Amino acid sequence: MRILLTGSNGLIGRAVNASLAAEGHDVFCLTRPQSRHQERMIHWDPVAGSINKGELENFDAVVHLAGETIVGRWTPAKKARILDSRVKGTQLLCESLANLNKRPPVLVAASAVGYYGDRGDQLMTEESSVGSLYLSGVTKAWEEAAEPARTNGIRVVNLRIGFVLSKAGGGLAAMLPPFKLGVGGRVGSGRQYLSWIAIDDVVGAIAHAVLTSSLHGPVNAVAPNAVTNREFTKALGSVLGRPTIFPLPVFAARLAMGEMADNLLLASTRVDPVRLRETGYEFKYPDLRGALRHVLGKNL
Repeated sequence: MRILLTGSNGLIGRAVNASLAAEGHDVFCLTRPQSRHQERMIHWDPVAGSINKGELENFDAVVHLAGETIVGRWTPAKKARILDSRVKGTQLLCESLANLNKRPPVLVAASAVGYYGDRGDQLMTEESSVGSLYLSGVTKAWEEAAEPARTNGIRVVNLRIGFVLSKAGGGLAAMLPPFKLGVGGRVGSGRQYLSWIAIDDVVGAIAHAVLTSSLHGPVNAVAPNAVTNREFTKALGSVLGRPTIFPLPVFAARLAMGEMADNLLLASTRVDPVRLRETGYEFKYPDLRGALRHVLGKNL
């Protein structure tokens, strides 16, 4: 297949690019001009709204993963970049795809379980309503920005991705230094739910979404078994062989991270991957401890 990929420099994008290339697909990366990629590049600038539409013809699928990282202090400028990079970039891409002579049959666009917000122990499915946190509003607008592609006959899958397990980057990589030193612990009460997924299953879910014609709209990309922050902490400590006796109080999390703490660390989001399961996706790593052992190279 001839596949167009955005966000190829990100954690998920690197893994997707490597997997697709290994399977023999022709992958072209939609990148900014300053990108380090040298081959099979197509340039765009989502901030400036520029893209060469002629180079978007004749793709079999588009995988759209680009967006400003949410890690960092959420200043007003940072929050604007988080929103604009997702909404403006998706609008530009989807409007361009919609106006092609030969549109791609499918667009798999990244989204996030942040859509659901802080919902306690409620089990969220793809049919659940949007939450009330900042990231909930961002994610809703992000998904809606793909409408031009959807209304012009492209099958759009909004992949709501959970907490990605990878030692190469993201939240888990940031947690590893204190946990390896034995000074990690639960955040706040530890009762808040975390919906996680191994990086291998993110890649697998994207491939499944591309190939499964019955999939469209929101699709939860999380493992079948969400856990509490306390359970996650214990599992990570066990896999690393380290104690987890130093909790991070709520006030300390908010002092260190501001609004990001309420959206990421303290929000409880328990999500069920209904549509992946119904369409036959088989998770490589459905168990948390097994997934952690795999991504951290701790297999017995």
